[in-house]
Amino acid sequence: MDWSFLAFIVFSTIAILGSLMVILQKTPVSSAFSLVLVFFSFSGLYALLGAHFIAALQILVYTGAIMVLFVFVIMLLGQDEPTSDLKESSLLFKGVATLGAFGFLTILLQAVLSAKEINGKGIYTDEKIAEMGGNLKAIAEVLFRDYIFHFELISFLILAAVVATVALAKRKNFNEEENA
Repeated sequence: MDWSFLAFIVFSTIAILGSLMVILQKTPVSSAFSLVLVFFSFSGLYALLGAHFIAALQILVYTGAIMVLFVFVIMLLGQDEPTSDLKESSLLFKGVATLGAFGFLTILLQAVLSAKEINGKGIYTDEKIAEMGGNLKAIAEVLFRDYIFHFELISFLILAAVVATVALAKRKNFNEEENA
């Protein structure tokens, strides 16, 4: 058996189990640390694909910066309380969630089964990447030439999500102080 296939199985299993832990944890901080585990396993999968720069960025940016920001916001807002249990949810909520999950799974399976085999060749061959000056320069050119709007839009959306989270949590705390 090829060692890379075995590593793929290990990293994929860790990613799937970590994703389940993100959903099933009772506290937001525990979910955030489970997400760190998922990010590390994704980094391993990128390394298996030969995308070592992306693997390093995965650890530095997502695991290092964004997750620290998420944990900081959770701790700052004092939201590290156990969430409601699924047993306390209404039957309608459970039914809608189950239908949504099966619908998503159906769409995912349909996409996987109808996909054509990828031959791994694109417009960026090894020769063209070497001609451009290497992987880093090729990624930077594509990112900042073709996808600069998307890159900036994502950074704006992350900032807006953090600001909205702080505003909602502060409003909730303000309302609780008024009622007391």
